Amino acid sequence: MPFLPLIAHRHPDAVMAWRGGMPVSVRRFLGEVEYIAGQLPLGQNVLNLCGDRYRFTVALAACIVSGRVSLLPSTHTPEMVRQMQRIAPDVFCIVDKKDGGVDLTTFRYPESIPPLTANFVVPGIAGEQIVAQVFTSGSSGVPVPHVKRWGNLVRNARAGAARLGIGAGHAVLGTVPPQHMYGLEATVLMPLQSGAALHAGRPFYPADICTALEELPRPRVLVTTPYHLRVLLADQTLSPVADRLLSATAPLPQDLAREAEARFGVSLHEIYGCTETGQLASRHTAAGAEWQTLPDVRVRREGQIIWAEGGHLDKPIRLTDVIELTGNDTASDTFLLYGRHADQVNIAGKRTSLAYLNHQLHTIPGVQDGVFLLPREDSPERVGRLAALVVAPGFTPAALVRALRERIDPVFLPRPLLFVDALPRNATGKLPGQFTQDLQASLEARSSTGMAA
Repeated sequence: MPFLPLIAHRHPDAVMAWRGGMPVSVRRFLGEVEYIAGQLPLGQNVLNLCGDRYRFTVALAACIVSGRVSLLPSTHTPEMVRQMQRIAPDVFCIVDKKDGGVDLTTFRYPESIPPLTANFVVPGIAGEQIVAQVFTSGSSGVPVPHVKRWGNLVRNARAGAARLGIGAGHAVLGTVPPQHMYGLEATVLMPLQSGAALHAGRPFYPADICTALEELPRPRVLVTTPYHLRVLLADQTLSPVADRLLSATAPLPQDLAREAEARFGVSLHEIYGCTETGQLASRHTAAGAEWQTLPDVRVRREGQIIWAEGGHLDKPIRLTDVIELTGNDTASDTFLLYGRHADQVNIAGKRTSLAYLNHQLHTIPGVQDGVFLLPREDSPERVGRLAALVVAPGFTPAALVRALRERIDPVFLPRPLLFVDALPRNATGKLPGQFTQDLQASLEARSSTGMAA
């Protein structure tokens, strides 16, 4: 595999980032990359905890040009950090705050950088070079690493940018962290490999998202999730302005996609992929349910197993989702997605999915958030009832059950239905499984003793 450039920007004075409302040039970026690469401590493996997206990108690039590997776990809890130490005993972390909160050898991103070299040389990186390891949850609780090579990441980022029409002149704002695979691909690698500029922030609250968008020149790209999008659209006092919308990490209901397009006046596209594969396909959700794979990627059926292959993938990778091929019975570049096998529910001979049930729950006016849950492994109701955690001030359990009964089959009505003030969503809007299970167990215990939930 040939050497591939670190960035696609062709001019040293081109803008590659926006930080604090100010542009950052390619020349400055490359100078900071060179400086940080020369300051890093010994160690081959790195945990990049920078919260500032620009600093994260500089640190990532510094690791790449110095031959280091960035470890990108799904969380940064103390237990996960210990797991990273077991996997890579030489791991150190890079932080951009005084207290990184991690018990590792730590390099703090400097507040000031010495005068930069005037040279303008874009580093070339070997396509075979391992630049990152991303992790999925193993069945035994041990994170499973997935190697990411530079060539595969570059081909994937370029294909995604081409599909979405993102290139030089675009400015990209993300509500998702760069340490997440979707955030890494869409808000870091895609700008670097398309000539676009990234925004250094990671706004969460609707007003902050609007303020961050206003800091950027147009055309603007908002990279977000269904959860963040729903919260943003719920605030009718704001008028966010973006020229492209991109969503991933969870199924996007078609009505939410249409509402977003009506509010922004632009198209919204959804990305499908997973940690193991990266981006695989996209769709214009408001226009239809069918997915179109990225160039040269296809999905193939082998018995009951679905494989993704071609394009940026070196080898076929098994997918864990329920997929129907639409172009051909055995191999296709178009498909329908019905959710993950683990989300399928079969009660009393009737089938549905957690994604469908969650969608119906969210369509009830007054429900701010909520999630259906399979019975816990240690629950006596393991083969019986679903549970649900709901944020719905003003509702009584009986009223909410009546509203659900109009939307779903009675066998899927949740028992128990537990009301909470908020759900423990992470930075990508997902609900960490262990947190949800712990919360469910705690509320069930309080309910069984007659305490208010």
